[in-house]
Amino acid sequence: MRTLKLTVAYDGSGYHGFQRQPNDITVQQVLEEALTRITGVAVTLAGSGRTDSGVHARGQVVSFTTACPIPAANLKKAMNSILPPDIAVMAAEEVQEGFHARYSARWKRYCYRVVLNKDYDPFLRNFAWQMQNTVLDVAAMNTAAAYLLGTHDFSFFRSSGSVQTSPVKTIYKAQWQAAAPGDLLFTIEGDGFLYRMVRNIVWNLVEVGAARKSVERFKEELDAAARHFKISPAPPQGLYLDYVGYEEYSPEKS
Repeated sequence: MRTLKLTVAYDGSGYHGFQRQPNDITVQQVLEEALTRITGVAVTLAGSGRTDSGVHARGQVVSFTTACPIPAANLKKAMNSILPPDIAVMAAEEVQEGFHARYSARWKRYCYRVVLNKDYDPFLRNFAWQMQNTVLDVAAMNTAAAYLLGTHDFSFFRSSGSVQTSPVKTIYKAQWQAAAPGDLLFTIEGDGFLYRMVRNIVWNLVEVGAARKSVERFKEELDAAARHFKISPAPPQGLYLDYVGYEEYSPEKS
């Protein structure tokens, strides 16, 4: 048996998230069905993490074992020839026995896009959180984001329905940048993330940027480490799973 690792990009707009579900179409289902066609036997994937409905990925990683002798490079070509146009295999490689897309991961990078525009743009509807006629204080948002760095109990940013994992995570980077005037990108890197944690963080940082919440209040809520039952996560379409690292984190690799 061989263990294969695939790096996958997808537009999550038309899917009910990554993880297979009994009654809804998901990215995992589409990938598994394509691999089953190619290898001739049923394939079950392990994913580096689930993404919600409407969330995208540039660097989702999946792994599986197979006796199929097709070289990894040829498998990539075969997959891309039959996958729908909103899913693509970006890389394929054979890895050591025991590799697991989820359990072997050391850190992840997520990106979130916010567009401040005068008029709603239908071409951005699936790929950014659009905020019309809004001004955000990016400096204040970055001041608040800096408090996320290091190891904390992130229970405040945990949504209901999450699996029972430790809320203590380490964040290596959390920063807003302007890709263009009014086009903001939030990048966050850490050793793990709770269910909807990134979207909840973004929503709270936007509250800071819009002067509806102070930087000090943001820090108090983080330090309190108590889940906020009234929290509203930022819309899913602005979120991208950008990269999954399987080596020790280094700023040079971020």
